[in-house]
Amino acid sequence: MDIHTNIPLKNFTTMRLGGPARFFVEVRTPEEVVEVYKNAKTQNLPVFILGGGSNVIATDVGFAGIIIRMRIPGFSVVADDINSTTIQVGAGESWDSVVERTVTMNLSGIEALSGIPGTAGGTPIQNVGAYGQEVSETIESLVAYDTQTDAFVTLANIDCGFTYRDSIFRGVDMGRYIVTSILFKLSKNPPQPPFYEALQTYFAEHSITIFTVQAVRSAVLDIRSNKLPDPALLPNTGSFFKNTIVEDWQLSGLRAIDPNIPTYDMGDDRYKIPTGWLIEQTGLKGKVLHGMKIHDKNALVLINESATSYADLAAARDEIIGAVRDKFQIQIEQEPLEI
Repeated sequence: MDIHTNIPLKNFTTMRLGGPARFFVEVRTPEEVVEVYKNAKTQNLPVFILGGGSNVIATDVGFAGIIIRMRIPGFSVVADDINSTTIQVGAGESWDSVVERTVTMNLSGIEALSGIPGTAGGTPIQNVGAYGQEVSETIESLVAYDTQTDAFVTLANIDCGFTYRDSIFRGVDMGRYIVTSILFKLSKNPPQPPFYEALQTYFAEHSITIFTVQAVRSAVLDIRSNKLPDPALLPNTGSFFKNTIVEDWQLSGLRAIDPNIPTYDMGDDRYKIPTGWLIEQTGLKGKVLHGMKIHDKNALVLINESATSYADLAAARDEIIGAVRDKFQIQIEQEPLEI
């Protein structure tokens, strides 16, 4: 376990921006997590846990503490019955590799989350979701190092406070827990329609009538390849803005502005509005602001075309937020965390 100094964060984040980390270390066991964390605290150094760098952005000043890059491996079956299989996954595993392996095992529950970059340990942090699935629907529990009690704890699903693109790990308990492994309980039953609208449309257009986890994964990968740029080729963090959640009384006002506003009923008088659609209506789709391009196929995505600093990204972000606020009186929210 080597500790490196002054490592440029732009080399470890998919937006390719950010100043240097004072210290940088990769950990491959839970014990290394504890060792590094305790050493950092004895020196009064702040700590940030980094996975694949696909849902974080780094500022120009860098990070004055230590970046712990999560590399803990692991993929094993821990329970199996007639209806389900429970798998324990190390927090440092590539997420899409995990999905691919479960699909190969004909297990259902995360197949629609194919193609999402990053590590498995990052998925519960923001309750990763796409095409009608969320990881919170399959997470049975997870193991994390509790920095407050200096002990490893097992948190059940209900303890994680999962909501739309959120959890206690980026909310009330941000920085307290370091996730080291996750238990996913997956179904042996094939996926059943109706599917998320984009998937349903894809199946109809391709005359697919037999629905398997392999069919869903293939469809999702095809849809994503046409909508989302590969961060290895075009620097981006995937969806830069969260989809917008409004209550019934807000929706009435928004329909007065535009009666064609698309919505998804989330129950409890709450509705999801595609933030990409809101951005499109401002006329910014496909535009380049401060070196950041609003993707012409998906306005939720910002591509770093020529930006050289976090300041460029922040200026583009704020301009987009302001344009949506001026048109719809809605404050859209950034999805990636900031180092």
